[in-house]
Amino acid sequence: MSAELTAKDYATSQEVRWCPGCGDYAILKSMTRVLAEVGARPESTVFVSGIGCSSRFPYYLETYGFHTIHGRAPAIATGLKLANPKLDIWVVTGDGDGLSIGGNHLLHALRRNVGLKILLFNNEVYGLTKGQYSPTSRPGTKTPSTPRGSFDTPVVPGPFALGSGARFIARAIDVDKQGLESVLRSAHDFDGAAFVEIFQNCIVYNDDVFAAFTAKENAESAQIRVEHGRPLTFGRNGAKGLAFDSSSFGLTIVDAAAQPDRVLIHDETNATLAQLLLSMQPPAMPMALGVVYRNGAPSYEALFHEQHPTRMQRTGCVADALRRTNTWWVR
Repeated sequence: MSAELTAKDYATSQEVRWCPGCGDYAILKSMTRVLAEVGARPESTVFVSGIGCSSRFPYYLETYGFHTIHGRAPAIATGLKLANPKLDIWVVTGDGDGLSIGGNHLLHALRRNVGLKILLFNNEVYGLTKGQYSPTSRPGTKTPSTPRGSFDTPVVPGPFALGSGARFIARAIDVDKQGLESVLRSAHDFDGAAFVEIFQNCIVYNDDVFAAFTAKENAESAQIRVEHGRPLTFGRNGAKGLAFDSSSFGLTIVDAAAQPDRVLIHDETNATLAQLLLSMQPPAMPMALGVVYRNGAPSYEALFHEQHPTRMQRTGCVADALRRTNTWWVR
């Protein structure tokens, strides 16, 4: 039997090079703890990243890793998963890498339900290239590329993932150890594409952009922790609840004690409810955290190998493979 590993076994000797106070440090710590808890074997675990601050992740984990090209991590990870479905493959990307140049690759990985665990670090800015606005930056965001404030309509990652056909969508905050590790464990256990948006603070170029719901003094009234089968309540002692408003076909906040029958019960298999929860934005509505949507279906790699069972047979060497195929000699 393999020896039980601890979080320290997944940490490398590489110098971790993020800005002091960056939320990526907290995410990395949570990731090593989760890998140990789920019993991940380093020799069968792979981290694939694109380009950006978050994309240094593979260097800092004692597993296999690929630091690939801008936006293409989902495509490369898909190839890995098809070649060896037994691998646990995590894709680490950012809001710029994953939703700008990589938006098309992310969309197709989600709609195909490839068995990847996709972590999107969202700090609403391009941090590596010195603070330009990103696809998720809010209107009015002032950066070197938008000195008068951005006027773009931002992408909201959760609804984007749902619209792409994702079967698992979760949200967490970088420094929320319990909440983040809970969704990482759930993502690991999901058979298919698991999309996790992590609100990550960029202390240099976009500090406290999520403070409206992450700051300690705001968290209680501006966050709602969703759990399958549990009432959608939040606030002090669960005093507030979410109810369906038939006039607006949306969600509204009610007094949970006065109107308990109106408070919705979270159903993580309900795509319509997921759309409503993922679209909520503070300060008008609380930010939904946890597993918002989970509705399994056969994974892409499972369906692929049902149709191509011989693809799992390994050839002895490259020369053997060449002899069994049509080879063109160019003279």
